[in-house]
Amino acid sequence: MFGNKNDVPLDRDASSRFLPWLIAMMVYLATMSLIIAITMNKLANRWDQGLSSSLTIQIPAEPSAEKRRTLEKQLKTFITKIENLDNISRVEQLNDTELNKLMEPWLGKDILLHDLPIPYLISIELDSSSAKTIDEIKLILAQDIPNASVDDHQRWLGNLLGLTKIIQIIALLVVILVGGAAALMVILVTRMGLAIHRQVVELFHHMGAHDSYIASRFQFHALKLSIVGGLSGLLLAGITVASFSSLLGQANSAILPTLTFTSGEWGLLLLMPLSASLIAMMTARLTVLRSLALMP
Repeated sequence: MFGNKNDVPLDRDASSRFLPWLIAMMVYLATMSLIIAITMNKLANRWDQGLSSSLTIQIPAEPSAEKRRTLEKQLKTFITKIENLDNISRVEQLNDTELNKLMEPWLGKDILLHDLPIPYLISIELDSSSAKTIDEIKLILAQDIPNASVDDHQRWLGNLLGLTKIIQIIALLVVILVGGAAALMVILVTRMGLAIHRQVVELFHHMGAHDSYIASRFQFHALKLSIVGGLSGLLLAGITVASFSSLLGQANSAILPTLTFTSGEWGLLLLMPLSASLIAMMTARLTVLRSLALMP
């Protein structure tokens, strides 16, 4: 009698209809939150590596042709001095074509740079981030071109990295909250099943069926439903990621993140439905055992 897997007909309950959908929604939210956390971490590292070792020097444009020629000579001298420093990877003065590309999003394609007071821009890349090298560059700049300004990107980069950390923390909190909500939902559904099948459960209990046996009926039922829901949620998350990845690929922007993952990160994402199934199974088991312990 106790060996029949249908001795507690849980598949007929209303919970069997909506629990997989709820689990799917939970897994989808948790997976997307984890993807956001992973992506923001990669994006922050890319920004940090790309900008923490780079400088941009801006020199105001001169109105007269004679002063421009003098300034250009000063720039050549300055660039030569910088190239001779240690820890310098590249020094480049942006030409008109590159300046056009920078101005294009705001001023359009047909820009006449000679009609605009466009400053001179020099891009410097370091082999590694070094406060000493930056101080040396600033000292040389102050001696050769006093009216120039240096942007080491640290101020806005720090704010940007701080924002990404906050987003990561929020995303991970969402994963934790979703896990808690899933456990609470399984508790409610299990109690509903116990209430519906109370007479059958009490009969088994009084006939000497072990509590673990009765609990196993509920835990494997919850496991089956959560596997269906978890895989559905993971599939929906995969479709969402593929759609966003296609859109980001079309944008072709260095600022935007790329939705590519390592094998370890894929493994972490695949843990979402597995974790949901384990949470559902163990929660259902503990809920039933606790309820049976209160029976006379």
